[in-house]
Amino acid sequence: MSPYPAAFPFVSVSGTPFERGLRYGAAVPERIEASAALYRHQLGAIGYGPSEKTRLIDSFAAEIARFGEAYLEEMRGIAQGAGVSFADIVMINARTEVVARARLEQGLTAVEEDEPEEGCTGAIVLPERSRDGALIHAQNWDWRTECAGTGIVLRVQRDDGPDILTFVEAGGLARNGMNSAGVAITANYLESDRDYRQPGVPLALIRRRVLEQAHFALALRAVAATPKACSNNMMLSTAAGFAIDLECAPDEAFQILPTEGLIVHANHWVSPVALAKLRDTGLPRVPDSPYRDWRVRGILDAAGARLTADDVKRALFDDFLTPHAVCRPPATDAGANPSSTVAMVVMQPAAGIMDVCCLPAVNRGFTRYGFAGEPVRLAA
Repeated sequence: MSPYPAAFPFVSVSGTPFERGLRYGAAVPERIEASAALYRHQLGAIGYGPSEKTRLIDSFAAEIARFGEAYLEEMRGIAQGAGVSFADIVMINARTEVVARARLEQGLTAVEEDEPEEGCTGAIVLPERSRDGALIHAQNWDWRTECAGTGIVLRVQRDDGPDILTFVEAGGLARNGMNSAGVAITANYLESDRDYRQPGVPLALIRRRVLEQAHFALALRAVAATPKACSNNMMLSTAAGFAIDLECAPDEAFQILPTEGLIVHANHWVSPVALAKLRDTGLPRVPDSPYRDWRVRGILDAAGARLTADDVKRALFDDFLTPHAVCRPPATDAGANPSSTVAMVVMQPAAGIMDVCCLPAVNRGFTRYGFAGEPVRLAA
């Protein structure tokens, strides 16, 4: 029997922000506690006790409140429903920024030298390259293997905007996903010499703001105009048939448009404008990024002029130069990097469907999620 889960739990919520959070927390309390424990441990390893953690988290809560008080209400509901502290939920939603600030306050580098790779390889197929004329938006999310036990698929049914479908770490408000207005987003790790010089809105909250938008232009503005503490790559698309990649420094966004009907992005800066203005400091941590990008694009091009979601899945299953591959397997020895491809997410926004595979290097089975009904297991 495989030690890994076959699929991620599905949580569907509605109501006010607090009510949604309460139902969310009550649905997956064990996974939320596991998420919180993971990042509590990181803070503890840095030397943060309860009082230091409270001070740090309070400062992030204040920044989130300025961005949107309703997000904090939803987090309070999650905390109450799951039986964890409000500080734990804020930490989960700002974990990249929280850990980096804590390390800097302790006189360390923002990112630990042997931190697991948060790799990620994303791909978008425009309608002109799609067999059925509908856009496809997909990503492999590479992070700590134990997050196979903390990931969920969350559906948020809203009265004040589009419904949201997102793959996310339990306790989080959004990561990769799409909404019922056809807007989709995935995000990839980037690093630059501009990082952590200014405060900013946590990346997870920016992604959630994107998924709340009924209009694609407003989703773009949410990414481009929101100050960030660190760099990140965000790939946005609309079911209407357009996509763009925004390589984001904390204070500036650089656009990459589709070429030959595709956008493919891994974890190194690509925009010539960006590379002329900043230094890519992350490539030593993700040295496989250039060939992951190259492999996915090459496989998609070899599949022909008209692509399907299955073609995209095949590209993201690529194991060239494994274990440092597009599809990274869980480590089999204690000394290896503890990251793996935790989830493959393949979205077809026009159809309102999201196929998700847990640990795709060892499990080829997908579950299909939508804006209505229950998840359906697909044949492997």
